[in-house]
Amino acid sequence: MREDATMNHIRKTCARISEHSIFTNTIIVLIMINAILVGFETYSSIASNYYDWIYFADRLLLWVFTIEIIIRLIGRKSIKDFVRDPWNIFDIVIVGLGHVLVGSHYVTVLRIIRVLRVLRAISIIPSLRKMVNALILTIPSMGTIVLLLSLFFYIYGVIGTMLFNDIAPEYFGTLHDSLLSLFQVITLESWASGVMRPILALDPTAWWYFVSFIMIGAFVIVNLFVGVIVNNVEEASREESPSPTDIKLAELQQELAEIKELLKKK
Repeated sequence: MREDATMNHIRKTCARISEHSIFTNTIIVLIMINAILVGFETYSSIASNYYDWIYFADRLLLWVFTIEIIIRLIGRKSIKDFVRDPWNIFDIVIVGLGHVLVGSHYVTVLRIIRVLRVLRAISIIPSLRKMVNALILTIPSMGTIVLLLSLFFYIYGVIGTMLFNDIAPEYFGTLHDSLLSLFQVITLESWASGVMRPILALDPTAWWYFVSFIMIGAFVIVNLFVGVIVNNVEEASREESPSPTDIKLAELQQELAEIKELLKKK
């Protein structure tokens, strides 16, 4: 009985620590320091002169992050409750890979994993977590739009290859060249001076191809992506902080469900 009370006290203490703003803000600062250290390693002069210090700081931060995860794990009611949150799984994978790859000869892989620790800021900062969750919700909706965009690109890619492969082989010589050129065009980055103007100089009627592609692709289909993302961000915000109207609707739905249950019993 005394052991259960002690364990319960430890769990509540860890829960209070993990939920405290000072603890959260400290972890965020350490994540940023980790990002700065990894950035320093991209400068060969700093990496060679201060390698031992950077390595020590990296090992220290790795163990701090490990202790942080252990505190959050103990603070949960059960391991099942902890792993139910996918962000906790993400943290375990990133930190765990850091331990596994210590001393590894795969230096590039190790550096990549260390850079990925910066992404832990998403799991720590609620606003970032909400934004990423909203983006994840858009994935099913994106499928149809991606299919539509792929068909659109393919059609215009084939047409562009047929029309301009002799005029501008560097842009439309093959289908994959055409698709790459169209990707540049849809980003609106130097599409007029870099792609369209040289072709217009040789074929003045080519304007319809580029104008129609911009009108349909950049102004219609790409905006569909934006609309879906904005809609899902709003839905995610309502789920985390529902408005008074949403709360009232939820209460009415619950009351209707209770009335239905009473009618069924009668």
